[in-house]
Amino acid sequence: MISNTSRSAGRLALAGILLALAGSALAQPAPSPQPPPSAATSVASPAAFDPASATNAYLATVSGEKRARSDAYFEGGYWLQLWDFLLGAAVSVLLLSTGWSARMRDRAERWSRFRAGQTLLYAGQYILFSTLIVFPMTIYEGFVREHKYGLATQTIVPWLGDQAKGLGLGLVFGSLLIAALYGVVRKLPRTWALWGAMTCVGFLFFVQLIAPVFIAPMFNTYTRLTDPALREPILRIARAQGVSVNDVYVSDASRQSTRVSANVSGFLGTERITLNDNLLKRCSIPEIEAVMAHEIGHYVLHHVYKGMLFFAVLIVAGFALIRWAFDRIVAWKGAAWGIRGIGDPAGLPLVVLIFSAYFFILTPVSNTYIRTDEAEADLFGINASAQPDGEAQVDLKLGEYRKLDPSPLEEFLFFDHPSGRSRILMAMTWKAQHPGQAGKEARTANGPVSYTP
Repeated sequence: MISNTSRSAGRLALAGILLALAGSALAQPAPSPQPPPSAATSVASPAAFDPASATNAYLATVSGEKRARSDAYFEGGYWLQLWDFLLGAAVSVLLLSTGWSARMRDRAERWSRFRAGQTLLYAGQYILFSTLIVFPMTIYEGFVREHKYGLATQTIVPWLGDQAKGLGLGLVFGSLLIAALYGVVRKLPRTWALWGAMTCVGFLFFVQLIAPVFIAPMFNTYTRLTDPALREPILRIARAQGVSVNDVYVSDASRQSTRVSANVSGFLGTERITLNDNLLKRCSIPEIEAVMAHEIGHYVLHHVYKGMLFFAVLIVAGFALIRWAFDRIVAWKGAAWGIRGIGDPAGLPLVVLIFSAYFFILTPVSNTYIRTDEAEADLFGINASAQPDGEAQVDLKLGEYRKLDPSPLEEFLFFDHPSGRSRILMAMTWKAQHPGQAGKEARTANGPVSYTP
């Protein structure tokens, strides 16, 4: 992605894939009518239960209009990934080629005599400029488009308020991280790539630690779930899996969105089981049990720690790439851009460009890792809750904004969760393999059960 030729080739390749996928979706015939799930699942003999037929029956309950709307929303997101990357790259090139980045550095040096202060002041300018220049796209993606597809509930003023909070957090935490990274580069000129990567990983751990207690409540109100009919099944599942919690929290996410969601967040004493009020308003108890068992599965299976390790490896490799590419590009263009070296904050747009291109190319890799974790949590959750139909029903609700039935290539490239078909088939396969157990009380599970499609 460094040379014009390779950048153009990358754009054309991704655009070709997107067009091919869109064409195949348009050419795909509409699904044939299937009996409703009740007919597919009400069988006299467990041996007669067919997971594939039950899956098709569930998918057939989503009308063609709703399916087309969901597909259009999700497929539009494929293109947005490309446009967002290209827009970010354009911002970096603009800052470098016009000399604005060097002028921001010079301004920061006039404002402060200390290197750390200069870096903080540069970082603040950089974050503000980058945020403002892409803000029209942010409005389209986060407000206009979400309302167009009926997924958002906020009016413009509170939405802008949330954006301002996000900008404030970005200025504080982003500036501190940038200052810390440049401090590492200056103090450790030979090994900065390794220690810079470790600084990023440590920062991610820190954010994970404080987010449930300090950051999330800035955007939503969290209250304890008091209804025992809802709270006790969730706590029963949690305790059956060895999760020692006494409370379940509810966030008022409906003030922003119609999406159902839940999570078990935090670590080292800040763990919290949370579900949003859309889940309570829109889902049955079996659906809620399935969702919460899935989230508890993430915690029991240590997905947060494993995910940190996975992304730590990617970050270390990314810093190694920056070390290799930065010096070569600066030797070519550094004088024209006013960049003095790797320790100069004016080179930050180039660092961001290299790093964002690296992670953009690795999108299928990171998606596959996350998707695998999500599938593992699905298996754990179904086994723990014994609610395969609850899982299938909530998967249909998630299908309001996630494509239910993509091609295998499409799922590999763009999905960071299993598709609706994959998840429902998994649930129906569990049901076939555990006759008579669906819907019973929470089960003890040390890990996901075996799955044979």
